[in-house]
Amino acid sequence: MDMEKAKEKKAVSGPLRFWTRYKEKHPNIAQFLVFFLLSNGVTALQLVLMPVFKSIFAQTSLVSTSFQVLQLGQNLDGTAYYVFDYAAGALSAGGGGGLAYFLAVQITIAIAQIINFFAQRSITFKSNSNIWKAAFWYFIAYIIITIGAAAAQGFYKAPIYNLFMNTWELGSLGETTADVITMTINSAIAFWVFFPIFKIIFKEKPEKE
Repeated sequence: MDMEKAKEKKAVSGPLRFWTRYKEKHPNIAQFLVFFLLSNGVTALQLVLMPVFKSIFAQTSLVSTSFQVLQLGQNLDGTAYYVFDYAAGALSAGGGGGLAYFLAVQITIAIAQIINFFAQRSITFKSNSNIWKAAFWYFIAYIIITIGAAAAQGFYKAPIYNLFMNTWELGSLGETTADVITMTINSAIAFWVFFPIFKIIFKEKPEKE
């Protein structure tokens, strides 16, 4: 029995042993670092999935279907400001990508966030609270963050695409670069908002004796 314990103790050495001690001394910082690493992994997944779904939907008539909902006032030029503003037409043709672009973005984010939910719950927060209750509040937070991020996107999406595609005349490369930047900004917004929410919904309950 003592031999087995000695082997286990020996196995936890080097970087792993350092990390174990660090977690004991700085649990909150360690938790944030794990959250940071997983979040970046999810962001990387989004950057891979986004062009895949975008290319799939680009082959459909959904590109020509406008999706502009939740109007909130007007832009500086007098045009209507929409929270979700995806005008008909391909981005390369001056359009907003239409319903095709909206679906590509939202499906990508949905898949990434589902994976993020289980990964953060099990690895970062090691939560044993009710998963259905946590999933419910996670979904509510996801909807609110999605609307908030979409509203913010109205301020930077058009200028970024215009800069890379038209001003710098990078064409398809500019469109891809703009995709990466807008997705990264969207992920950054979710990153800073989700951490405190996870701290609340992913509480670890003490085990009953």
